[in-house]
Amino acid sequence: MPADESYPADLRYHHDHDWVRVAGDEATFGITWHAQDALGEVVFFEPPTVGGRVEADGSYGSLESVKAVSDVIAPLAGTVTAVNDAVVESPELVNEAPYDAGWLIRVKLDDVAAVESLLDAAAYQATL
Repeated sequence: MPADESYPADLRYHHDHDWVRVAGDEATFGITWHAQDALGEVVFFEPPTVGGRVEADGSYGSLESVKAVSDVIAPLAGTVTAVNDAVVESPELVNEAPYDAGWLIRVKLDDVAAVESLLDAAAYQATL
């Protein structure tokens, strides 16, 4: 069942509809409720390789839905430390719990201060 629309205040947001949860120098990335709603039912996640690099504003993987294939854009730069294998096995988690079980990757950030360049929940919602 799809999640209800929400934009948690404890996250930071990228204009390409991605979210970031920071813990120390590591961040978890995923797509927002708006992005998963626009995609429709997600049926496949092509993740990056653990140990690989992601660059801010660059594609790090793709999500395929019944409607389209969409690149997933990294909000910040760093090295991939984990991929959510549960989403690889059950991509619908992106629709069901985009901010929890549906997270996509974890990254060791190059620059933790770069988080400040991202939008807070209110600023992100104002772009929708």
